[in-house]
Amino acid sequence: MVDRHVHHHLAPSRGVELDHRGTHRFRSRRLGEHPSLRPWPECQHGERHRQQEDSHRQSQLHRRVTPVAQGGISLVACAVIVPFRDSVANTNAALALVLLVVAAAATGIRSAGVVAALSSALWFDFFLTQPYQRFTITDQADIETAVLLVLVGLAVTEVALWGRRQQALASQQEGYLNGVLSTAGLVAAGGYGPERLIERVAGQIVDVLDIDDCRFQPGSGPRLPRLRRDGTVVDGERRVDVDRHGLPTDSEIELPVQHGGEVHGRFLLTASTRTARPSPNQRQVAVALADQVGAALASHDSLP
Repeated sequence: MVDRHVHHHLAPSRGVELDHRGTHRFRSRRLGEHPSLRPWPECQHGERHRQQEDSHRQSQLHRRVTPVAQGGISLVACAVIVPFRDSVANTNAALALVLLVVAAAATGIRSAGVVAALSSALWFDFFLTQPYQRFTITDQADIETAVLLVLVGLAVTEVALWGRRQQALASQQEGYLNGVLSTAGLVAAGGYGPERLIERVAGQIVDVLDIDDCRFQPGSGPRLPRLRRDGTVVDGERRVDVDRHGLPTDSEIELPVQHGGEVHGRFLLTASTRTARPSPNQRQVAVALADQVGAALASHDSLP
């Protein structure tokens, strides 16, 4: 437990406010150094949500426009090949269209790759197979080429999307590891006092778990749903299926801050405005970050 001299040391600093419950609340941004210019968390959360909504709208627009554009590109490509269709084998033309499908799949939008594959086969039939300018194919080899064009295009799309997902996952995990290592380095070097470290870690936890708020409470308090060391979340004796239902939204979630078996306080996590579904890895990263605070507070307790 945190004794009085540690609680006194964890006085509010810039970016951390001490509320009526004696907890330290994280503020993710500051508009200025003067207290009157510092936004309350509700304002910051509103700003953050507006930015997320703007980004979501732009993403949705991109996802609607890109497939339409890919269909048009396939049409133009086949029309460009028309003057040369007597000298260019249909199999070679199909390979050129596969490149367009690969380019569409590289956008990371499945519908763009699917539209590119289907439209390429459609316009391949219309422009490059006899009878021309009709959606009819009479040659068996052209039928096989058109079918393969669709199948290869769809397969390439799925492979490209899988590669993008793996790249994004690797980048995310690297970011989590860097965050934990940088915080551990600060603890080892003694570069941050406990209150500044708490502010830093609270911000990292908000970002890692994609939640609304995180505040530190020295000591203990009422029983709440708990994020355990193995990354699971329990509410009393019941285990919460975070992957399916998300983090609890009707109450705060406690993340114990401990070191060497001794509890020094807890982070109280709020995810009330939307359903947050952090992965097991993300939850374990949050636990590792809280452990860095526990190590810092234990080190502070040991000072004469």
